[in-house]
Amino acid sequence: MNILMVLTSHDRLGETGAKTGFWLEEFAAPWYVFKDAGADVVLASPAGGQPPLDPKSDAPDAQSDDTRRFCADAAAVAALANTRKLSEVTDDRFDAVFYPGGHGPLWDLAEDPDSIALVERTYASGKPLAAVCHAPGIFRHARGADGKPLVAGKRVTGFSNSEEGAVGLTSVVPFLVEDMLKQNGGDYLRKADWQSYAITDRNLVTGQNPASSAEAARQLLALLDSP
Repeated sequence: MNILMVLTSHDRLGETGAKTGFWLEEFAAPWYVFKDAGADVVLASPAGGQPPLDPKSDAPDAQSDDTRRFCADAAAVAALANTRKLSEVTDDRFDAVFYPGGHGPLWDLAEDPDSIALVERTYASGKPLAAVCHAPGIFRHARGADGKPLVAGKRVTGFSNSEEGAVGLTSVVPFLVEDMLKQNGGDYLRKADWQSYAITDRNLVTGQNPASSAEAARQLLALLDSP
């Protein structure tokens, strides 16, 4: 079982002067869901190498059992420091693809031609494709075989407008995930802010927020295990 995880390379939070990147829990929780299930996990990012970590996700109040396990796991830390360049990844060897979030993907992965092509190929092949929190931003320009937005007519979730408002970044991000998914014809569903919630529709899995990361990963594995 081979799984590709794609992380952001973008570290600037708009014009605020603050840093962003990927959200640690959204990487660490799925990483251990996959590794504990015996999967071979390959990491990639647009720039390759060490992806930028959103510093807020490394704060003491953002830690979980999975993030603490990751920080003590030398092999996992080394793997993260050496992601492959997305443009150099041959995706036909992977059984599924997972995108962790953080605000970074809104700037790079949502617009990156290699990422858009990967998303479209993975979905069209019938392989499981998952994105959590802000990572559903990758569907902004992705199209299905019919030429319509890939999420059109599908049940999806992602970081909600109210959650973005709660972190004070509504006017900073290039677009709101909830609004984009609705504009692209997705049937956007959600639970209360910060509650775990993930949806599977066909071979597409989406998670609402950081707390949904492990559940989204489990749903992706369930697709791999289904006949």
